[in-house]
Amino acid sequence: MSKSDDAYKTIGEVVKILDLKSRSGQKTPTHTIRFWEKEFKQIKPKILSGNRRYYNKTNIDLLKKIKFLLKDQGMTINGVKKLLNSGYSYQLDEISNKTITTNNLKHKITNISKIIKELKNIK
Repeated sequence: MSKSDDAYKTIGEVVKILDLKSRSGQKTPTHTIRFWEKEFKQIKPKILSGNRRYYNKTNIDLLKKIKFLLKDQGMTINGVKKLLNSGYSYQLDEISNKTITTNNLKHKITNISKIIKELKNIK
């Protein structure tokens, strides 16, 4: 039985959702999420007895966005902080938060195909 999307998740479950990997491949890199908590004040997990952290859907979506910007887009921590504080962070690449629609994807692929054809004609 798995938890619903709205249920609080432990830090270990969040690591799996984000597909974070340690360099050595040995341990679950929960330290990464703890570090991001210190750097990004927007991440506010519930901390219950024994200092156990529990993350809601909003926190997990924010962590997905941070991971996308840092790991996939190569942004710096300061760059991500500026973006998150600017208010434009919710308009990021649709793929990062899995909201891209089929029609929108087809449109993007068509545009990319046109650009490739134009570039081939330049030669």
